[in-house]
Amino acid sequence: MADGNWNLKWVLGLVGFVLVVFLICMGSYNSLVSSNEAVEAQWSQVENVMQRRFDLIPNLVATVKGYAKHERETLEEVTRLRSQWGAAQSRDEKVRTSDQLEGTLNHLMVVLENYPDLKANESFLKLQDELAGTENRITVERQRYNEAVQDYNVKVRSFPSNLMASIGGFQRKDTYFKAASGADQAPKVDFN
Repeated sequence: MADGNWNLKWVLGLVGFVLVVFLICMGSYNSLVSSNEAVEAQWSQVENVMQRRFDLIPNLVATVKGYAKHERETLEEVTRLRSQWGAAQSRDEKVRTSDQLEGTLNHLMVVLENYPDLKANESFLKLQDELAGTENRITVERQRYNEAVQDYNVKVRSFPSNLMASIGGFQRKDTYFKAASGADQAPKVDFN
């Protein structure tokens, strides 16, 4: 009888251990799935606000064209980058093009300071405000995306979820938004 009790305790202990391991694995897997979906949802939000910028650009270019005929090269670059962003297939391409477009739009806004009539144009002012608001939204959504990627990557690399990540095929995500090259330098302002 004593041996039967011992065997029962041993079997119950083994079943309990297996159950605990299963629950830990299930929790790790579900956490990885949740984090991966958070990254995807946040990327969709980044694309959403970048699409807003994409949609505002033709109106901005059309408004500026009438005032700034000799700024044609900058306007063409904005239009080219808009098309390039629309055609981008991967996240890396969209991130790279978005960064270039942001720099070109900033340059355009600085150039347009030379056109007092344009700065007083109600349509232009409204577009400029909408674009500035959109740029702020893009910054916020990029930050949230980077935080979601960081959270996911920590889970993929941390024990014990790294075991489930390996089994489940979850891999580290490398696409972070970073500052554009030259962002560490203060812009030069020329009032001539």
